[in-house]
Amino acid sequence: MTSTLTANPAAAKPHLDAAARHESEGRRDEAVEAYRAALEEDRACSTLFALARLVDRMGDDDEAIALYEEVCYRPTPPVNALINLATLYEDLGESARAERCLRLVLDKYPTHPHARMYLKDICAVQTLSYDAQAEQQAARRNAILDTPITDFELSSRARNCLKRVEIRTLGDLLRVTEAELMAFKNFGDASINEIKAMLTSRGLRLGQALEGGYEESYRQEYLGQLRQSVAQEVLDEPVTGLALTIRARKAVQVLEVRTLGELACRTEAELMGIKNFGTTSLDEIKVQLLTRGLSLRTIE
Repeated sequence: MTSTLTANPAAAKPHLDAAARHESEGRRDEAVEAYRAALEEDRACSTLFALARLVDRMGDDDEAIALYEEVCYRPTPPVNALINLATLYEDLGESARAERCLRLVLDKYPTHPHARMYLKDICAVQTLSYDAQAEQQAARRNAILDTPITDFELSSRARNCLKRVEIRTLGDLLRVTEAELMAFKNFGDASINEIKAMLTSRGLRLGQALEGGYEESYRQEYLGQLRQSVAQEVLDEPVTGLALTIRARKAVQVLEVRTLGELACRTEAELMGIKNFGTTSLDEIKVQLLTRGLSLRTIE
């Protein structure tokens, strides 16, 4: 994340001095406010790390993660920032992200004892938790597929045609082919084209769910395509740096994505399947991605 403020270390120094004094006296809340005031003047890496470490100790994991991510996005981040962020990721069950942080440490310091020990533990946990993670992914996928057809904008004719053949959810629609729809009585070209257009606008198509395991494979394929045209540092940028409203930010949290690359690999349908998520929030996220040369995944 890059600050839009002009760095003013001289203006930040009195706040930093106050923060150090408050922290030494055990007045953590006052120290936090002083660090935040210093960051208003100069988002120096050392200040970000000091505040991240303090709020981490105070148990504010969300702010600590956001600050550590900003620190680690800078060139040559402090080793302790990477290790602390890995620890927080691991506590959240985000073992892949924790592993990435630790490998960055070991790339520079191959014999670092703490990084080696933590990485060994994480790899062991990953093996044990694979089945549980797969089950969670299936549950999230099923929640999207259970979205009622009535939630989508279709004409009365198309809606009634689907109702007559007992297609009531998005999952039902993705499990039927165009040929099968054409075989149903009263299903004409106009209704089918309308349904196909609705699905295409959300990165979906008829019969897609019959392919099995399509979501993750298409995400990885799309991410590979993005790497050919978008800088890796952009794809690795934390989603916490996006200027989003609270509702849109919560939707991103539900998807459990932390980088712009991971967010771009999701489709409109996945976002629209989130409870209380509307087109306003969708447009918000699309605009933020567009400013960074990205877009949500669609399936041709």
